[in-house]
Amino acid sequence: MWQFVLKRLLHLIPILLGVSLLTFLLMSMTPGDYYTALENNPQITPQKLIELRAKWHLDQPWHVQYFHWLKNALQGDLGYSMAYKVAATELIGSRLWNTFLLSFVATIITWAVAVPLGIWAAVKKDSWVDRLCAGIAFLGLSIPEVLLALLALLFAYATGWFPVGGAQSPLHDTMNGWEQFRDRCHHLLLPAVVLAASSLAGIMRQMRSNLLDTLRAEYVTAARAKGLSEGWVVYKHALRNAINPLLTIFGYSLAGLLSGAFIVENIMAWPGLGRLTLEALSAKDYPLVVATVVMATGLLVAGNFVADILLAWSDPRIRLKE
Repeated sequence: MWQFVLKRLLHLIPILLGVSLLTFLLMSMTPGDYYTALENNPQITPQKLIELRAKWHLDQPWHVQYFHWLKNALQGDLGYSMAYKVAATELIGSRLWNTFLLSFVATIITWAVAVPLGIWAAVKKDSWVDRLCAGIAFLGLSIPEVLLALLALLFAYATGWFPVGGAQSPLHDTMNGWEQFRDRCHHLLLPAVVLAASSLAGIMRQMRSNLLDTLRAEYVTAARAKGLSEGWVVYKHALRNAINPLLTIFGYSLAGLLSGAFIVENIMAWPGLGRLTLEALSAKDYPLVVATVVMATGLLVAGNFVADILLAWSDPRIRLKE
């Protein structure tokens, strides 16, 4: 197992290198840089702009800029944000936590709701419960996250039940510990529900399908023939085997939530890594763009890595093939 984990970790290196290299290449194709917008500022002389571009190697070809960045990145320095006048790692730290928190809470909501609903729908097959769950799944899979986020903003604005944008209130620092916790949860709940919606639908359908297939198995029929109650058959015998395949998609669903978080953050003004990336792109703050893209890729790869580990743990044949 440790050999399998080590091989997967080694696979991450070329992925991150490839993403960072491609990001630099794409940015080199866009006209201008951060200092282009400052050329019309009478308070900044052309000589000063030349010095600033030389300081951050913006006057050199893109591949030279990349090797300068890579050399510093290997030492833990992901660059300096020209727009925010702060180190990229320092700026990303708080935003990365917000993105992780949003994705983590959305994951809890997804699995806490999807698995019980999937079990309920399978046990009550062809009943109104099953049709209701099918309707929920249909809506969750049909409505794009962009539209759902916009509808959630409209709902928050119309009812006043939820704040519109931000991760905390302006008076957050004046609150006591419990009030600060409630304030953060109040701001977090609606974006997390929006982010969880599409994943919830898919996992619920998967849970229903797995349990229905398991309930048709011969060992379940044998358990019923022994006179065991239906509840004991479902929850003691069938459920354990039906829920095992879901472990393999847990990591992939986490990766999907992290990518979906970028959409939700930008629409609902959640101060996470996705919103920071868009702000850096708008300002042409290229060092910050590369840093955020690499960190986002790291999160996505980490989700897939978790999926691989869970799959290898649940099915030893996977790691034996490596």
